[in-house]
Amino acid sequence: MAILQVEQASPLAGFRLILGYLLVDCHQGSKEAIMSDPTTAFAAKARRGLAIYFSVLIITSGIVEWLIVKNGDSMSHHPNLVLVLMWMPALSSAVARLALREGIRDVSFRFGGKVGLTSIGFAVLIPLIVGTVAYGISWATGLVGFSAITPSPAELAMSPAAARLAALEPISRFLASVALGATIFTVYGCLWTAGEEIGWRGYMLTRLIAAGVPQPLFVSALIWAVWHFPLILSGAYASGPFPLLSAGLFIFTVTGIALVAGVLRLRSGSIWPAIVLHAAWNSIIQNPFDRSSVGAGATLWVGESGVLVAVITLIVGWLVYQRWRKHGAKVATI
Repeated sequence: MAILQVEQASPLAGFRLILGYLLVDCHQGSKEAIMSDPTTAFAAKARRGLAIYFSVLIITSGIVEWLIVKNGDSMSHHPNLVLVLMWMPALSSAVARLALREGIRDVSFRFGGKVGLTSIGFAVLIPLIVGTVAYGISWATGLVGFSAITPSPAELAMSPAAARLAALEPISRFLASVALGATIFTVYGCLWTAGEEIGWRGYMLTRLIAAGVPQPLFVSALIWAVWHFPLILSGAYASGPFPLLSAGLFIFTVTGIALVAGVLRLRSGSIWPAIVLHAAWNSIIQNPFDRSSVGAGATLWVGESGVLVAVITLIVGWLVYQRWRKHGAKVATI
């Protein structure tokens, strides 16, 4: 059974709730807590919630993904549908909560104090680290060409700032784009990624743990990756020259991100680090780094289904996960 170290655990024998939902058994005089037995009432309720959650998620996401891919267009041609799709996990969790008469306190919209704010800062660093290492290797070795991101005609028409950005020298333009991605666009991106994270880390992860599912962080990563498969296999999103290979590599990328997001969410007791990590990843990796990568091998080596990005992201996620475990796998209480 999974062992967690719980901050400020009660010295009395009995049960308590972690993140408002996770059932643990606190042994007298010990800070170790054992995940709930899958035969308990809490675990049974978590399984019922997951059944409702996945039923709604599969139906609603399936409809929206079909609308996105049915004409063979890139996902970028359907921004409104993408926004709707990204809020399907949150919608599914809301339906499950209503069906089981649960509140939303365990989503935890608090910032989590010093630990939470530190986690938010760390969340922004993750895509910067992955981008610098993975894309840096690809550009330095010549596997992928570098051509600094240039604002599109639509972006130039929308904002005078885009014209000023376009006038900069290539390296300055790239660095300015990264800075904008890590700040303004990450904040804006939270409006989109909150929909996914309220469902993935705000509901699904905690229920997987409460239900006694082995290796819940890894299971949540696999589910998250598979949710993207129709888009990848259709070529609408993160798809290279070999869609099946892209889907396989995408699992490794998502596993790395999910490990970091899950650890930050559990460690801080707040959903905000996961939301910010997701938004920062989309704003930094998918924009300045992806849009500055050119050449026939770009989609094979970089991007969310690129070999180098998959490997580096998984390594980073694994290191964060192992460090968390080494320091007792602490979980914040609410």
